[in-house]
Amino acid sequence: MRCRLLRLAQLLTLATFIGACAPAADFQTNQGSAHRWSELEGGYVIVNYFAEWCAPCLRELPELNEFHHKHGDKAQLFGVSFDGLTNTQLAQLQQRYGIEFPLILNEPAAQLPFPAPQMLPATYVVTPAGEVKGPLLGEQTEQSLLQAINAD
Repeated sequence: MRCRLLRLAQLLTLATFIGACAPAADFQTNQGSAHRWSELEGGYVIVNYFAEWCAPCLRELPELNEFHHKHGDKAQLFGVSFDGLTNTQLAQLQQRYGIEFPLILNEPAAQLPFPAPQMLPATYVVTPAGEVKGPLLGEQTEQSLLQAINAD
């Protein structure tokens, strides 16, 4: 029995060490996934900044949902709250407005390869090579996002 406990303690120590040595995520989503930008290379990533007080942001949500469902194989879409909401507030906002694509959590702080926009709505496109395009300002549609990723 003592030998089994010792082995279990060694395995737990090893697991802790491996976890501590693993690279930290650049951002986490409200769907429980953690991402590093280096792991997303090779595909398109779209990041849309929005706020509840921004009427055009709310108007574009159905189009973003549509893009997410129809074209998720072409580009990953993530949303970011401009207002820096807590994770609980973000979950409530997602529920209230029927946001169907993953949202980037503010806790822990996200490391994004571009600055926060000065105007809303704002959308960034990260190409498969890691090049940042944007921000695309104003309401986006399924078609405008398709054009943004097909123009590359």
